[in-house]
Amino acid sequence: MTRPVRVLSLYEGFFAGGARILHSDVVAGLAAGGGQEHRVLSLTSAARRDASLQDARDDARFRALRAAGVTIDMFDRVAGDQPMTPESFSRVELEHAAAVIADADIVLSLKEQPLSLIVALNRAGMLPDRPTAACLHRSDPTHSGPALGWLVDAGASGAVSATISCAASTAHAYARAGVSTTHAWVIDNGIDTRRFRPGTRAERRRIRLGLGIPESAPVVMLAARFDAMKDPGLFLDAVARHSRRHPGSHYVLCGSGMTYGNPGFASLVAQAGIDPSVPVHALGLREDMPALYRIADVVALTSAFGEASPLCLAEGAASGAIPVTTDVGDAARVVAGFGIVTPRDADAVCAAWQEALLHRPRLRSAAIAARGRLDRRRMIADYRGAIEGLVLPEVIAA
Repeated sequence: MTRPVRVLSLYEGFFAGGARILHSDVVAGLAAGGGQEHRVLSLTSAARRDASLQDARDDARFRALRAAGVTIDMFDRVAGDQPMTPESFSRVELEHAAAVIADADIVLSLKEQPLSLIVALNRAGMLPDRPTAACLHRSDPTHSGPALGWLVDAGASGAVSATISCAASTAHAYARAGVSTTHAWVIDNGIDTRRFRPGTRAERRRIRLGLGIPESAPVVMLAARFDAMKDPGLFLDAVARHSRRHPGSHYVLCGSGMTYGNPGFASLVAQAGIDPSVPVHALGLREDMPALYRIADVVALTSAFGEASPLCLAEGAASGAIPVTTDVGDAARVVAGFGIVTPRDADAVCAAWQEALLHRPRLRSAAIAARGRLDRRRMIADYRGAIEGLVLPEVIAA
């Protein structure tokens, strides 16, 4: 009689971000599918983000995993206060982590940052012999700071035995950066198409009414945190141009830091020269993203670097919005057939938004038709295969 495969995921912490959303969805999906037991060890219990302290227990991903029956352990640390280097862990933390890892059959690291713990355990001679896979979500690993070196070293020592990349661009970038492991997979991102779906006319009317957006107004949306990687300045520069040439459009921004309460955001709006009468809805961090996507005509991405397989493009497309993106990571492949790729230039971005609005019926139909290939079920099945491929057959049958 077989027992479930015991899977431990290492998180840097619980806070908003596409990689955390995706990995948590994978863990919840695998746990619900049977045959595996999942547990999470978070290196922090809170995060300092956008000048506020966010408790892990308030995070939507934390609550979703708990609801799925996933056990979550946390160190009493704050993400963002100090770098979590291998030298920063206490003996008590290392002993606890070693015990949790020993109780697992396989370890998944959500991005490379939590590998500081694996390196620390390895240096101390306390690392249990378990296959460990780093789940990678960047196309520019040089922006991951010292964590890239931890991954390179852990791969060379065998402490990390595999990588699971969410995009081909990610796998190529990390290989060029010197990461080498025994096994490597590329598993395309997937989304829950039951949550991200086109809205009915009544739904769209109601949601727009709540935001003060007319039913017939074009809506361009940016779903991203306030970060140089996402280049919100380019988006706002394009808003300034588009609003002058096509008055009546509304612009929705949501994500951590995307609010006038953030001085950096307010400064970029002023620098862009957006007329105060232009309806820019800076909503900040939201938990109702499926509803917001349903009212968008265009879902924009203006990122400068670091993207791999951006979730917002798939989520928007599955909801009936037209993706317009800069050429970062695998974005062009993600939107092939139903989206538009634009150069990183405000005039070009503005023109691409208008092209999407002019051809919206055709592109919307194509986006909705692509929902099958965007669905998460394929992704979860691929993760299940990778996990079981790394775990020794005798462990599965124990």
